[in-house]
Amino acid sequence: MERAKAWTIPATLTTTFELDYAVDAPDLRRLYENAKRDQWNASKDIAWSTPPAPDGRIIADELVDIYGSPLWDALSEADKVQLNRRIAAYRLGVLMYGEQGAMLACSQMVDLVEGTDHKFFQATQVMDEARHNEVLKRYIAERLDDLSYPMPRNEVELFESILGETRWYLKTIALQLVAETFAVSLFKLMAESARDPVLGEVCRRILGDESRHMGFGMLSLPDVVKNATPQERTELEDYTCYALEKTLTGFFPLEPYRDLGFTKAQIDEVRRYRRETAARNDYAPFRKYFKREMHGSMVTNLARLGLLTDRVRPRLEAIGVKLPA
Repeated sequence: MERAKAWTIPATLTTTFELDYAVDAPDLRRLYENAKRDQWNASKDIAWSTPPAPDGRIIADELVDIYGSPLWDALSEADKVQLNRRIAAYRLGVLMYGEQGAMLACSQMVDLVEGTDHKFFQATQVMDEARHNEVLKRYIAERLDDLSYPMPRNEVELFESILGETRWYLKTIALQLVAETFAVSLFKLMAESARDPVLGEVCRRILGDESRHMGFGMLSLPDVVKNATPQERTELEDYTCYALEKTLTGFFPLEPYRDLGFTKAQIDEVRRYRRETAARNDYAPFRKYFKREMHGSMVTNLARLGLLTDRVRPRLEAIGVKLPA
């Protein structure tokens, strides 16, 4: 069965044409200036000719879900390398799809947001996301033999919601403050653990752009939340929870394990081991580079904006998110 090459998401957008080009939001204009300063070229600024790791690994084995388990110990060296590469390809694919979704969402935001400073910055993010989409696809094609997996269902549903949404501030919550923070945490994890020096370079380049993107949300949303009616505040909180639920669940790399010949019983064991390992405090890579980032950045920022309240605490706890004190 041939894999679909595209799908269509119906959307109705209202375009605001600005006629006043004076600086109205200095902090956003500064982000725009930084974006112009920090542009890079994925074709020329990445050392694509750098030799890969001699053993073919892409990331540290510690980042493979079953590392340290009996399932891992039972694999041959060749299968360990193959699983390493396939897990890396799966995760990079999730990020690649997300970068295109972000590019499309930000192109809509250029229309939707009001104020020249907002529009200028969103225009730079469209370019950033296009470059990220380009560089990740090239990496997968050249360093992973074009090994690709389908877009996870949760990711499809999240971007269908973001791209079909007509209100810029809901797009911003789901994209810049939830999906982007998830991506930043994963890029940091992969940058620190990269066995292939080109992957480390790609991730570090992307991270330089992503910090600006999260800044847009923190600068543009406080007034929206502050001035929301009780009904609007409920909608803001519920949409934040929806984005968190879709982002923090549903990204189990099933296909790589299937490709390596794991049985259903073995895959169930992988899921169990993954859950137990994530829950323990002694799993250093997860705790140091991912869980800390997710809770330290995403949850703290959302709570600071007033989007995580006691009303939604049960929904958050169901996905392992604890409100900060």
